Amino acid sequence: MKVIAKIKSDFPGKFGIPRQSGLIEDLTATVVFEEEFRVDEALRGIEDFSHLWLIWEFSENKRDTWSPTVRPPRLGGNKRVGVFATRSSFRPNSIGLSSVKLSGVEKTKEYGTVLHVSGADLMDGTPIYDIKPYLAFTDSHPEAKGGFAEEKLSYSLKVDVPEEVEKLIPEEKRNAVIKILESDPRPSYIEDEKRIYAFEYAGMHLEFKVSDDTLTLLSVNNINTKKED
Repeated sequence: MKVIAKIKSDFPGKFGIPRQSGLIEDLTATVVFEEEFRVDEALRGIEDFSHLWLIWEFSENKRDTWSPTVRPPRLGGNKRVGVFATRSSFRPNSIGLSSVKLSGVEKTKEYGTVLHVSGADLMDGTPIYDIKPYLAFTDSHPEAKGGFAEEKLSYSLKVDVPEEVEKLIPEEKRNAVIKILESDPRPSYIEDEKRIYAFEYAGMHLEFKVSDDTLTLLSVNNINTKKED
């Protein structure tokens, strides 16, 4: 298969990315096509759809072997279930599937026509193999059962952001940061109230800790400034 595009997102690494697409609509990203596929005719009519399917590669989780069972984060990272009963990134074929909202189609000088999407759960630079329109009349099944994934569907953390720390977050990114923190970006198998966790998002290095059900954002630093230090 050929890589047709790559995603440009605010996540330079895997840590902090939502575990499913569509959970945080404030997360915006851009689909940039490879030169061979920068053909406007290939996108004719796409603006008539509100949502898209992205078929992509777990490019950071390539393995030569596979396991028939995995430990989903939704189950605390301790209970094993069948790999085909999960959306785990550790699969025989490292293929991901995400439903995203199409927020705009823009013709740019540098990259040709690009797609702006929201709700994406992809790391910056993720290879995309295909794009298909989401069709509500056939793709949506309101009566569908969610299995173990629904057990903690409403789970979220309370987020405490001190005023002096909040000022360090660009205003247009604040809501997204809060949503990311509410969804608990920690590895599900680690619960250590003394541990300080960190991840990078939108040019920021964020550090936080969790006590009981409350997450406290400790610091926000510019990534470039941190590297210089």
